[in-house]
Amino acid sequence: MNSSTVLAQPTVETIEWTPEGVVMIDQTRLPHETAFVTCRSYNEVADAIRTMVIRGAPAIGVAAAMGIALGALQSDDLASDIPLICETLAKTRPTAVNLFWAIDRMRVLYLSLKDIPPDQIRARLIAEAQAIRAEDIAINRAIGRNGAPLVPDGKTVLTHCNAGALATAGFGTALGVIRAAVELGKKIDVFADETRPFLQGARLTAWELQRDGIETTLITDNMAGHFLKSGRIGCVVVGADRIAANGDVANKVGTYGVAVLAKENNVPFYVAAPISTLDLSLASGDSIPIEERASHEVTHLRGVPLAPHGIQVANPAFDVTPNRYVSAIITERGVARPPYLDSLRGLCEKA
Repeated sequence: MNSSTVLAQPTVETIEWTPEGVVMIDQTRLPHETAFVTCRSYNEVADAIRTMVIRGAPAIGVAAAMGIALGALQSDDLASDIPLICETLAKTRPTAVNLFWAIDRMRVLYLSLKDIPPDQIRARLIAEAQAIRAEDIAINRAIGRNGAPLVPDGKTVLTHCNAGALATAGFGTALGVIRAAVELGKKIDVFADETRPFLQGARLTAWELQRDGIETTLITDNMAGHFLKSGRIGCVVVGADRIAANGDVANKVGTYGVAVLAKENNVPFYVAAPISTLDLSLASGDSIPIEERASHEVTHLRGVPLAPHGIQVANPAFDVTPNRYVSAIITERGVARPPYLDSLRGLCEKA
């Protein structure tokens, strides 16, 4: 195993506020082309979220905040336009609660400012969106610090999907834990599930970790059980899009299967996510809405057909892992362990 130096700062600028608009890396074109998209209206930001130009729960929360700020900047009637802007962005993707958290934060701020001049409102909304981005990077750093001690030295870490810098404003949640462990000097390597059908592991996680010089092996999703049984893997670390009050975790489809296999083979299964991913209004994962995406993501790859024409397709983007398979949930405020009803609420109440 060879984990060499990781850069202390994130090497990927996922999303930025600029005078030209909201600039984000186009994740649909990675890993073979590094291209950036400039969104010049809130509708373009909404479209970027919907089409997965930007994806990952914390990242789309930042994008939504910037979309609201951009819409406010271009609005001549804030009272009429802000509700429409918020509604448009809220309709982009249903599962990741960070999206709705960011929209609510921007809406509450706007409502608190209604009596000041419009130009001052716009400036405050822009500043708030930029603050959300900066906070996210700092939060990810804290998640990494809290999670790094859980990563066994001299072992392999398995991850599913992409919960790295690309899924956040920078550094990452699950990959932030891995990066922080390497920064501590731990000798680890990573197995990245390919993550069908959108291939976030193959296209994005492998790309990120390779850029950082962290030894990474790409495996197909159905190889996870084989390697978990081998004894080589010391832990699994994944991100999350929504976590219910009881610790049930919604993450990229396929996560549930990895968690079951990890428990069967006595491998710790960790979830890394910010407090904003917790949804304590939901008693369990049974109430988490699961996004169903287009069939062509399954039947085609880069436009090339893989399946018989007209075949019926099911394409849920997420699944829910019951809390009994989750060893710990790593947040910026600390590590929650079972029983999650108590530990997650305690972290939310922690100053």
